[in-house]
Amino acid sequence: MLESLIFDIKRYAINDGPGIRIVVFFKGCNLQCAWCHNPESISGSKEKMYSPVKCIRCGSCVEACPENALAFTDDGLVTNKDLCVLCGKCAEVCPTKAMEMSGKSRSVGEIMEIIEKERVFFDQSGGGVTFSGGEPLLHTKILFEILDECGKKGIHRAIDTAGNVKTETLLEAAKRTDLFLYDLKMMDSDLHFEWTKVKNEKILHNLEVLSTAGAKIIIRIPLIAGVNDTDENLSKTAKFISELEGERKEVHLLPYHNIALNKYLKLGKENLLDAFKAPGNETLANAIMKFSEFGIKATVGG
Repeated sequence: MLESLIFDIKRYAINDGPGIRIVVFFKGCNLQCAWCHNPESISGSKEKMYSPVKCIRCGSCVEACPENALAFTDDGLVTNKDLCVLCGKCAEVCPTKAMEMSGKSRSVGEIMEIIEKERVFFDQSGGGVTFSGGEPLLHTKILFEILDECGKKGIHRAIDTAGNVKTETLLEAAKRTDLFLYDLKMMDSDLHFEWTKVKNEKILHNLEVLSTAGAKIIIRIPLIAGVNDTDENLSKTAKFISELEGERKEVHLLPYHNIALNKYLKLGKENLLDAFKAPGNETLANAIMKFSEFGIKATVGG
């Protein structure tokens, strides 16, 4: 039975494609964006998330752990990572949800059952299902099967991707989906590597190929002050998009936010988010103007 790790399923989503949607978040990403707002999506394995402020030191987690990997010390709850097997027993018994597991194995049948329960909202709003992550195209076996099932049932399908996959994978996905939400970070490949640990030649090439193939694409650009909001990058990005074949692309500008700070703390990861800032209104207006100079309508959000 095909299964994959899902770290979240968001209902009533209105910013991930047309209409009211359900968003299925696959775990695992092959980019490491320094500003990532879903840090639990990067690892392709289960992870434990712990919030000390929610912990009431009841000891239920310590008693439930079959590996004796948990203990309370003067510094609070400590996990022996050499013993922990990420079974999730601690999270199951935690009364305050101070302990949570990120990543649950789901089958095609389970995911389809969840999607179909939202069908009434899709039909009334012109919505559907969006597959996000992480990078959903790292899970092609199960993803393609779900896409095919949704297609048989007439459910609108969207894939949110960073495009850092094999070109053949994207083209196969294009046969099974109605819309791509394609992320573009920046045009300079060295800067792209500095901020995401990946160069962008494949990403740009794949967008060109996908566009030439006639896929419906909305381009989404996370806008981070001092990182990719320069006139040079905006102009290069707008020029590149304007030269893509196929129908004129929508561009959605997504201003940076740091609401994911608590996720980094719960994962015990270094907080890098304070180093970034949201672009101001003047910067956003300038970005919209830069795109309009190339005949592209850019909107904030979406």
